[in-house]
Amino acid sequence: MNCFFRVLFGFIIVIILQINFAQAQIIDENEKWIKVLDNLNFPEGPAWDGKEYLYLSNCYGSWITRFDGNKFDTLAAKTNDSLSIEKTNGLAIGKDGYIYACEYGYGAILKIALNGKLEILCSGFAGEKFNRPNDLVIDNDGNIYFTDPKSYDPKIPDGRIFRFDIKENEVKLVAEELCFPNGINIAPSGKRIYVSESAKNRIISYDINNAGMLINKKTFIYLPGGDPDGIDIDENGNLYVAHFGGKSLYIISPEGRIIQKIETPGKKPSNIEFGGSDRRTLFLTEDETNALYIIKTKISGFKR
Repeated sequence: MNCFFRVLFGFIIVIILQINFAQAQIIDENEKWIKVLDNLNFPEGPAWDGKEYLYLSNCYGSWITRFDGNKFDTLAAKTNDSLSIEKTNGLAIGKDGYIYACEYGYGAILKIALNGKLEILCSGFAGEKFNRPNDLVIDNDGNIYFTDPKSYDPKIPDGRIFRFDIKENEVKLVAEELCFPNGINIAPSGKRIYVSESAKNRIISYDINNAGMLINKKTFIYLPGGDPDGIDIDENGNLYVAHFGGKSLYIISPEGRIIQKIETPGKKPSNIEFGGSDRRTLFLTEDETNALYIIKTKISGFKR
């Protein structure tokens, strides 16, 4: 009799664990990646405009693609003009309607109108050009935080993070001595920022003080076996991390616990972005297949 109850108890525990696991899944196990765009050239930096279009960089192709879910065209590309697209990476869309781009071809942050007209927002700090701006995020007040890596080496901490103060029209150094800072995003509270420190296979976090400066650096989570790259965040504060080289998308709780690991279509997922009318369509740029994919989530992406 005692053996019977032990077996029954164990069976109940297994059922409970299975139910909890199913409830914890943010992307249903039956959901599959759907390819929606291919023939890209190292796609990166997807940015959803909140209405109709997704914009993304082609890092090695010198053009920015605009995609409406059915067809795509070119927003901006390399031309013979004095200012054109060289090698853009991270993109973000401001509340002012402009697209802001990390242009690592010549080390600058670009401001791009929806008609494709370009201007340089900023291109250096303390008399020196930026190294290679990689990714960026815009806070609730319109200020831009962006990563500026240099060497890809866990022993050479020459990467930095800058903040462009929109009111003061000024660039400020907010963090340094990092090993290839890459993807970057801000928690829904607006008080914490996450950064992929790719050369160390980890994500770090900082608190954001009232002056917009970064303090209290911490290791948030290690993700070995690949490079943590682009980051997005849902309305519950969970992080979605493209694991470049690791063929994975990680979903991580605000406490640093891995909730779910999803295999990606190729080995080199580079970035992610929530979109769609309910912000439950997750876009993924993938650089082994040079394509854009989507998958559905149970939680909406955070709308800043």
